[in-house]
Amino acid sequence: MAKNSIPRTMLKNLLDQLRLTEDVDVLRETAEWMAQQLMETDVTEQIGAARFERTDKRTTQRNGTRSRSFSTRLGELELEIPKLRQGSYYPEWLLERQKSAERALTSVVMEAYVNGVSTRKVDRLVTEMGLEGMDKSAVSRINKGLDERVAAFRDRPLDGSYPYLWLDATFPKVREDGRVQSTALVVAMAVRADGHREIIGLALGASETEAFWREFLRGLIERGLEGVQLVVSDAHRGLQNAIDGVLTGAMWQRCRTHFMRDILTHVPKSAQDMVADEIRTIFEQPSFEDARAQTARIVTALRKRYEKAADILQDAMHDLLAHMHFPRSHWRRLRSTNPLERLNKEIKRRFNVVGIFPNRDATIRLGGALLLEQHEEWLAGRRYFSEQSMEHLSEKSDDSGKATKAA
Repeated sequence: MAKNSIPRTMLKNLLDQLRLTEDVDVLRETAEWMAQQLMETDVTEQIGAARFERTDKRTTQRNGTRSRSFSTRLGELELEIPKLRQGSYYPEWLLERQKSAERALTSVVMEAYVNGVSTRKVDRLVTEMGLEGMDKSAVSRINKGLDERVAAFRDRPLDGSYPYLWLDATFPKVREDGRVQSTALVVAMAVRADGHREIIGLALGASETEAFWREFLRGLIERGLEGVQLVVSDAHRGLQNAIDGVLTGAMWQRCRTHFMRDILTHVPKSAQDMVADEIRTIFEQPSFEDARAQTARIVTALRKRYEKAADILQDAMHDLLAHMHFPRSHWRRLRSTNPLERLNKEIKRRFNVVGIFPNRDATIRLGGALLLEQHEEWLAGRRYFSEQSMEHLSEKSDDSGKATKAA
């Protein structure tokens, strides 16, 4: 128990009573004082020493405070949560911890509502979340902090080398100029030379044009992207041209999953399973040369009945097998955009809650918050590829292996 503080049980009982009171004239400062006393007692118990107290049981020191608002029937209480030099403290019993993505979702719903451009789905969410009565100034204050954090994440410098890069897009609906339009939210995921993966880019455009992709990739380079050896994406023509023109020296891996969908549209439904099984054997080969030979055999067999499918496979062979020029332990994760598509699937799930975004800023806010959380989880987790396997990547010269601006 902290010195000079009233008993914890008494403080807790008083605070509970204040939370339930209907008397708006109860002094707000009293509630704030009691909450601070409870947190001070908590921190003292956690670190084993009161403020300015010397003890052998102390595990760390206090390190200032961070501000946090707490809504009660008395109004907003302004609390100062103690910070520690080692470890962390958070009063879970008082303040519910909310992730950035959850706050972003709430802010987008509120913004749509107060701007009068909400749908029936958003109106229902506002009622369920108890957000009626929010005004534009309150929404603006909430959005400001989230937007600043997402902007810092999107614009941060990229340090070191990123040998592998995945690119993909999803298509949220945004209200612009009084109309609902489909937009392109593009995401870039990369693996650093140490094997950790990151979200390195996020942008929103009117559509997946070559000009938009070029601007996006040039922005990555300006922030420090270099060392790209392999880019994995679907076969969108504008994206392909942008990769060739901006990421000079990098190989391109055509997504196997997208390719399978494309080629099977040229095969009768009754034969699709058989053809798909045959094509999959290409990726089971132990080397690039074996895979190329297997592709040639399948092309010859297909040409007897499905000439268009045979032409598509033959033309795509080198792009489908680009991943085989890299360490074999990496092949499974390099041959498609599936790792990024799983992330985009989660983004779509959250976007579906909103339905139609009130503007582009709201779209970036929610998408950026979701990606920031995933990015932080990846950095704190295991490497995507082992550090030892990344050392097997062949070093390329600056002229052939470094992502540079197109002339």
